[in-house]
Amino acid sequence: MFFKMRNLIPLLGLIAVMSSCNEYQKVLKNEDVKAKYDLAQKYYDEGDYKRANRLFEQIAPKYVGKPQGERVMFFFADTYFQRKDYNMAGYQFERFIKSYPKSEKVPQASFLGAKSYYKLSPAYSLDQTDTDKALVKLQTFINMYPDSEYFDEANKMAQELTTKKEEKAFEIAKQFNKLGHFDYSFLTPAMAAFDNFISDFPGSIYREEALYLKFESATEFALNSFARWKPERLENAKTAYNVLKRQYPKTKFVDEADELMGKIQKEMDSPMTEEDKETK
Repeated sequence: MFFKMRNLIPLLGLIAVMSSCNEYQKVLKNEDVKAKYDLAQKYYDEGDYKRANRLFEQIAPKYVGKPQGERVMFFFADTYFQRKDYNMAGYQFERFIKSYPKSEKVPQASFLGAKSYYKLSPAYSLDQTDTDKALVKLQTFINMYPDSEYFDEANKMAQELTTKKEEKAFEIAKQFNKLGHFDYSFLTPAMAAFDNFISDFPGSIYREEALYLKFESATEFALNSFARWKPERLENAKTAYNVLKRQYPKTKFVDEADELMGKIQKEMDSPMTEEDKETK
């Protein structure tokens, strides 16, 4: 008897699955909007977001302007989010907010829309278009809903994305600096990139290194300049050194920085020959 019951249970489960599939296919092809709505809600509550999504997609246009439309459109957007289709989720949450700006679900939709773009943000070494979009969305949410239950999570995500942008900017500046050792024309964009980085990310953990590398780039640039431009560029390099030492008196780059400054000072103390003065 036990053996028969043990074999009967999987069979009953299979019958239940087949019945559910038949019900889904039947309602999917039916024109009964109410039946689609009820079944979509049932699937949503059960976590079957794929089927719920398909049904909500069919009935969403039918509920435009109706009381249930707000609910349908929100759940439709959320099924995309739950299925990790973040491109569509972000788009549908934006549509929901535009269609129902006074809905009590707007704060949640705003958060989930921003989180969708956060999920799309790639590694810092790749294009950061989605990261920029996510940061804008998250900052808008943070500014508009400071008392939201999602505030702390949104703040954490925004900080993470800011760090990613910071790493991207620092890597670009370092790459210019590295290329500048082989081609001095890259030293000008290197210095500009470090200046931008220091300005854009004043609290960065990379700030000290950025100041040192800017000084290194300035030194290379000055020492390899034509004579007529050298005095001004040597002064600029010296200024970069002084900024580093003023902000980080015990900088971990003290040995490297002092060695470079020695070269700068030696060049500044060397008298300029007539041949140097005529050099373009």
